[in-house]
Amino acid sequence: MSKITNYINETVEEMRHKVSWPTYSELQSSSVLVLVGSLIFALVVGAMDFVFDSTLTWFYNQF
Repeated sequence: MSKITNYINETVEEMRHKVSWPTYSELQSSSVLVLVGSLIFALVVGAMDFVFDSTLTWFYNQF
């Protein structure tokens, strides 16, 4: 039980004093960057899906 308590105490100490937390403006900037990147990725994957679906539909309708 002593090891678990020691681990928890050291973890709390490290989170309070050794971790560099981002400022609110840095957090906002990072969140916006992740949102924009996710939207771009979703649009690219959606466009690829549409092109492949259209191509395969056209190909299968040829026979």
